[in-house]
Amino acid sequence: MSIRTAPESVGDRLDGLPFTRRHLRVLTGSGVGWALDAMDVGLISFVIAVLAQQWSLTGTETSLIASAGFLGMAVGASLGGLLADRIGRRSVFAVTLLVYGLATGASALVGGVAALLVLRFIVGLGLGAELPVASTYVSELAPARIRGRVIVILEAFWAVGWTAAALIGFFVIPASEDGWRWAFALGAIPAAYALVVRWGLPESARWLERRGRAGDADTVVRSFESSTPLFARGAASSPSSAPTPTATAMSVRSGVAALWSAEFRVRTACLWLVWFCVNFSYYGAFIWIPSILLAQGYDLVRSFGFTLIITLAQLPGYAAAAWLIEVWGRRVTLSVFLVGSAVSAVLFGTATNEATVIATGMALSFFNLGAWGALYAITPETYPTSVRATGAGWAAGVGRIASIIAPLAVPPLLALGGAPGLFVVFAAFFAVAAAGAWGLSDRRGRALDDR
Repeated sequence: MSIRTAPESVGDRLDGLPFTRRHLRVLTGSGVGWALDAMDVGLISFVIAVLAQQWSLTGTETSLIASAGFLGMAVGASLGGLLADRIGRRSVFAVTLLVYGLATGASALVGGVAALLVLRFIVGLGLGAELPVASTYVSELAPARIRGRVIVILEAFWAVGWTAAALIGFFVIPASEDGWRWAFALGAIPAAYALVVRWGLPESARWLERRGRAGDADTVVRSFESSTPLFARGAASSPSSAPTPTATAMSVRSGVAALWSAEFRVRTACLWLVWFCVNFSYYGAFIWIPSILLAQGYDLVRSFGFTLIITLAQLPGYAAAAWLIEVWGRRVTLSVFLVGSAVSAVLFGTATNEATVIATGMALSFFNLGAWGALYAITPETYPTSVRATGAGWAAGVGRIASIIAPLAVPPLLALGGAPGLFVVFAAFFAVAAAGAWGLSDRRGRALDDR
């Protein structure tokens, strides 16, 4: 008498795969969208520095321009995660790219602060929703043994986009009085790319299975199984023979409530704390670096050139995090890079000459962006499939509250303690985040929770 074994779940089949051409297409397709997001966020830091001179803006007005986008991101991240758990990851990803691409292009036509504030809010809605949805989407398709590394590589596209922004800031914006308008016009590229995303990438097979669309999920998995492997399979995760459990939550209300259930409340509290602190320090520092350098006496081209060099250090930061996250694990990697960010922030704030400004700025860029890569890897792994995008979206949304506060807090903090005092505050937030990281779960090499 033969013993019948339960068929492998979608998750087991995906986790047992090598990295294929299909995976590479998903990674690069999502990554280009991620890079375009970064380009938009990076551009505003250069645009603010120019508009402050051209429009004779006050510190409050420049802070509001930066914070308007982050307010939209806070709303967009929360709503985008909820929608992605209801209507699918790919659809939300494409719509958000379209929204913020069109709004960024329209920003090139504004003639005053009020119109720019409105458009920056709309840009934020799209951008805020896209990032957590994209990381959730890619994590659900990546094999378990390299999932963390794949997500850090996805996050590394941020450095590509920010470098593009720095290049535009260095070559395009100072070239003419309307250089900032041309910079915004280039930001409209995501509107066209949204069509490529919508029709060129598959939906998440795990999400399809949870929604009862087993046939569609099987079709997606088969497309990966038949794709050409690019790397050796390596040691696969042990598949579970148990049937896929019932979904934790299938409605918006229960989905949000599930984040604070007894099982997840400690993880959620720590995750929100880390997101809040990292956002405050990152956006407080990097949005203002060009303006801070201008205030310290460097001319526009020189300050933008320094920012470009500092930005280039993001790529090796991501590379180091991508390797270490599967060696040290999620929590250790995240906390080490956050401690490195704290030390670098103090050193950057006290730098007094060009060499130390560049060296300490590069160190801050290296450690901070490596920490971002680890945080984006650990976030979607924290929750089961039925509330994964909701959990990632709400964590990002809470983080965006800090990114709203940070640009508004920089001018008074600068007035109170100068650059040294400001960056000590950023260092303190990084240190708190490093402590909070130890309350997060670490699923290195383990299958995702497909409830």
